[in-house]
Amino acid sequence: MSGRECYHCKQWIEEGEAHDCWTTTEAALTRDLSEDLQDAWERLRETAVEYGEQRIYASHHSIMFARRACYFFVRPKQRYLELCIFLGRPLKGPLVRSVVAASKTRFANLLRIVHRDQVEAPLTDWLAEAYAFVEQPRKPAASSRSRKKPTTRKAATRPAVKRRPAKRRKKPS
Repeated sequence: MSGRECYHCKQWIEEGEAHDCWTTTEAALTRDLSEDLQDAWERLRETAVEYGEQRIYASHHSIMFARRACYFFVRPKQRYLELCIFLGRPLKGPLVRSVVAASKTRFANLLRIVHRDQVEAPLTDWLAEAYAFVEQPRKPAASSRSRKKPTTRKAATRPAVKRRPAKRRKKPS
């Protein structure tokens, strides 16, 4: 038996067999979830799909939901689903575990879902808000760099100033 063990996933790979342990799928990430978490995941995914056109894809240990940019992702854990919703404001509520500033305009709101019944208002309202927030036009940032400097030089419009020669001081004797 010739082959090798993948040092990432510890799977045995026969010689000549194709192996890509970095590529993951939704099914692979949700396969080992408990029945309650499977139900919560299915309801969460169905709710997000109802909002409209978007990309849903697996990336490393997360399942991303994106329009122009990612508006939320789910990180399946053994005992809960970790949900990260990107909004223009921090959320407050019993489901919210923490809030982190993701950028100058976005907040990453972290939540934990343990049961299907938690996937209802206000969570669904927050997801809808995040879905709409991604497509809002960005406000231009007012910074000192964006201001244009005047092109005319003041030195060119002023008359030349005549300078007097410096007076010599006498040394005290």
